[in-house]
Amino acid sequence: MTNERNLTLFHCPQTRSSTTRIILDELGAPYDLHVMNLKAGENRKPDYLKINPLGKVPTIKHGETIITEQIAIGIYLGDLFAEAGLAPAISDPDRGPYLRWMLFYAACFEPAVVDKAQSRIPGPEAMSVYGSYEQMLDTLEMALSHGPYLLGDRFSIADIQWASAFHWTMMFGLLPERPAFVTYRDRIIARPSFQHVFKEDQSLAEAHQAALNASE
Repeated sequence: MTNERNLTLFHCPQTRSSTTRIILDELGAPYDLHVMNLKAGENRKPDYLKINPLGKVPTIKHGETIITEQIAIGIYLGDLFAEAGLAPAISDPDRGPYLRWMLFYAACFEPAVVDKAQSRIPGPEAMSVYGSYEQMLDTLEMALSHGPYLLGDRFSIADIQWASAFHWTMMFGLLPERPAFVTYRDRIIARPSFQHVFKEDQSLAEAHQAALNASE
């Protein structure tokens, strides 16, 4: 296996890569942090575009292996640091539900939230990847009714992903504050890993804005 310590996260503060930072912290994973100033367009420079042609974050470099896409990275890291116990193994009965809710975020939640925010009609339910916006929300709320976490009493990377998603989408009014969503979000973002990354990202974002102001 590639040296686990040869791991780099390409990161812009207060973006999707913040969730990956939290995952890494929860896993206790050693990694190098390559910070870019999104406001200054550093993620669009040629050197980074060679790594991720979309100029998006997060991106993980593990040895010579490049992994993009937030959910793929979360699954990859959970399996890489399996000893942390935050990703059910292939043989574990929880593996299926774990993968379901990880992928539900990318395949259903984000498209539904974006369509709703932009007042786009998704088309007939039979052709929509998420059915309807309300169906998506109801499905998610039902999943949260089985315990404090998506896998019942078992905390996993899926919870990090979803609590982070709830935090940002509620902050910007993109997700209704249903009691089940609020309780779930508040429980998980109170964890030290979330608070640590939120605080550091705030400092980084302020420094990036100050650098941009100074250059104008």
